[in-house]
Amino acid sequence: MVRVKRPSTRALLVGIVALALAGCSGSDDEEAGETAPNVVQPGAPGEPTRTLPAESLERLKPPKYTPADVRFMQGMIPHHAQALRMTDLVPTRSSDEGLKLLATRIALSQDTEIEQMRTWLKARGEDVPELHSAHGHAHGGGQELMPGMLTEPQLKKLAATHGKAFYRLFLESMIRHHQGAMQMVTELFDANGGAEPEAGQFARHVDADQQIEIARMRTMLAELG
Repeated sequence: MVRVKRPSTRALLVGIVALALAGCSGSDDEEAGETAPNVVQPGAPGEPTRTLPAESLERLKPPKYTPADVRFMQGMIPHHAQALRMTDLVPTRSSDEGLKLLATRIALSQDTEIEQMRTWLKARGEDVPELHSAHGHAHGGGQELMPGMLTEPQLKKLAATHGKAFYRLFLESMIRHHQGAMQMVTELFDANGGAEPEAGQFARHVDADQQIEIARMRTMLAELG
């Protein structure tokens, strides 16, 4: 008579555990394959980013622009245009190559940004501030002064100086001008603007660019003594 060897209790337990682990592994793999990635939403300048939960992705739609975005773009155009008026003065009032290089950089970046803002407003059917062309640049005229902008008497005083006096006054004036632009960015986000991706990205770019240039101008003032 042939005896059939029965599996030991230990062997049965090992088999059951192995099957259970295999089942769990397959379930985890399926769940891992279905898990959607989180989305990181950039914050306003100086604020942390936010991580949006995966389950909200299906309901997530790009935010629309707001009246605050429109006011920001419409106000920043003449703000940038005045910076171009200021940089136009540099070649005939200072021989310093460092100052000329700085003025050229400011002029190029702000001229480009003016066109970006005009395009943004036109694409959304919003009013675009009128600018007047002179010396190859767009000059604002007749608009309300935005934060940091110079008054006409201050602009005339800047235009009347030369040499070292102009160097110092230009840097001091442009620093205040840039700080005004940064204030406008802060006011935009405080008014719940900048949520639209394009408007928010542009505002953060302006803020970062102005900070870099302010640091450079402060260094130049310190070197002047």
